[in-house]
Amino acid sequence: MRYWKKLAHRDQESRITEALKANIDYQHTISLGIPASKLDPQVFYEHAAFLKEAPLLRAYVQNPNHIGCHTMGESETFFKGTQALEREVIELLSVDVLKAEVGHCDGYIAAGGTEANIEAVWIYRNYFMEEYSASLSEIALLSSADTHYSVYKASNLLQLKSYSVPVIDDSRMLNELELDATIKIAIENGAKYFIVIANMGTTMFGSVDDPNLYVTYLNQNNVAFKIHIDGAFGGFIYPISFPDNPVNFQNPDISSVTLDAHKMLQAPYGTGVFLVRKGMMKYVCTPEARYVNGMDITLSGSRSGTNAIAVWMILFTYGPYGWFEKINKLLYRTSWLCKQLDKMQITYYRNPEMNIVTIRAKHVPAAVAQKYMMVPDTHVGEPNWYKIVLMDHVEIEHLEAALAEFTA
Repeated sequence: MRYWKKLAHRDQESRITEALKANIDYQHTISLGIPASKLDPQVFYEHAAFLKEAPLLRAYVQNPNHIGCHTMGESETFFKGTQALEREVIELLSVDVLKAEVGHCDGYIAAGGTEANIEAVWIYRNYFMEEYSASLSEIALLSSADTHYSVYKASNLLQLKSYSVPVIDDSRMLNELELDATIKIAIENGAKYFIVIANMGTTMFGSVDDPNLYVTYLNQNNVAFKIHIDGAFGGFIYPISFPDNPVNFQNPDISSVTLDAHKMLQAPYGTGVFLVRKGMMKYVCTPEARYVNGMDITLSGSRSGTNAIAVWMILFTYGPYGWFEKINKLLYRTSWLCKQLDKMQITYYRNPEMNIVTIRAKHVPAAVAQKYMMVPDTHVGEPNWYKIVLMDHVEIEHLEAALAEFTA
């Protein structure tokens, strides 16, 4: 690991304190033009004694705005201290987790995986329009049937036709014949350029797409493409449990990746991560944002710098080995559950490197699923599957209680 290490709480506290000192101090600095301030002191008491030992809460009170992207060009100097922590997070995740070369990625802490996925599609749509003079009707979105619904939001917002590739029911793998057929249908409909959303851990199944399948069939059909990886669920698990996987920046055909820190990393909600190869963010620069130093090239615009600090703290609290131990504890519990299901002859799907187990609905009475808050694959009509996600709070005793009410 080049950047990722474990830091003691006092060292983290010192780094964050220095970062906050480098930000604007509204109380002691005359600042007339900024349409923001620290949190309202009549509502959020800033002199509480416990804040001394809580650097993240101090950051919330100081309310840094991380508008823009801080891994390239200039940024608003008012928040340069905490922006530096965000840059560390982006470089750490790009290099140490997703195997990019040093200094080869841009990125930012987004409001979640949905925003990060839409940001990717926005970039590649504009890329094809600017570099290939493509029309909207010539650009297609391509993804599997298990892909997150954010792809359909992107399709709607950016006015691109979306094509869904069927998966094999038992393995959740892309159906290769259907993949080729879907690409050909899109081409017949006028598509010349493809934006691919491939999965590193689908929300319902934890399944992982092989990006090289997309590459093979898109090349066979002689079309241009860009591949984005949606690792909103699996991005903090899969690269740890399966370090030799092909779904990272070592693959030259992968241009960008979404991660979601508010899932497995247990950061506050509204904490996604968007990572992209250098040279791509420029396609979504908004030149009309002239009053923003460095312009703005994110979907969200103003965003809380505190969420970036939260990610920084979690990563440096655990370090790579502590995180490896945590993930393997969850994977152990997942494997334990699967062994019990096998003994009970209950059918399910599980990617062996992931902590999601998705059980055929016929084995789980609806009342039992509701009792244990299992999530169905649909709330419209009868579900086919219910999933269990082995998060930190899910213990074997909880699983035993649920298993006792399943039916073979």
